[in-house]
Amino acid sequence: MKLISTAIADILLIEPKVFGDERGFFMETYRESEFKTLFAEAGLIAPHFVQENMSRSAKHVLRGLHFQQTKPQGKLVQVVSGEIFDVAVDIRQGSPTFGQWAGQILSAENRLQMYIPPGFAHGFLTLSEYADIIYKCTDYYAPEDEGHLAWDDANIGIDWPLAKNVMPILSDRDSRDSKLSY
Repeated sequence: MKLISTAIADILLIEPKVFGDERGFFMETYRESEFKTLFAEAGLIAPHFVQENMSRSAKHVLRGLHFQQTKPQGKLVQVVSGEIFDVAVDIRQGSPTFGQWAGQILSAENRLQMYIPPGFAHGFLTLSEYADIIYKCTDYYAPEDEGHLAWDDANIGIDWPLAKNVMPILSDRDSRDSKLSY
């Protein structure tokens, strides 16, 4: 596996080794000992995951920007089928990158994973007809602790890859306006 930096140093891309031939391919998506080594070499503490989730979304569905307020979750996001634009926003008060975002296309084809540490809001836009996403979390889901930011918060300025005159499909919660406090 290989760690790749993003625009925000704490958000990392993981490129797994893929072994393929005419039959298909094989790859390890997570190995605790490998993550510990990779993160240690980068001067970081490896995350410990306690929960794994899966979701399916249709084209133009935008989920997020979600976070947990007092029980923040780190996430390791991977696309099993399809393609998404995955985004993380730094919401850590006092961080030098507070309010900044990093985004990456994740797909079944490129097989990249994105590690988003605790203290970030997370969201994604489905670019393919549908996408299946699996993500590991460093803390348990706590619905009473949920928070969200508006996907189109002008202070954050995420450059979502939406075609002109296309509005994303949002849940009721994600439709509510919620801005980042500075």
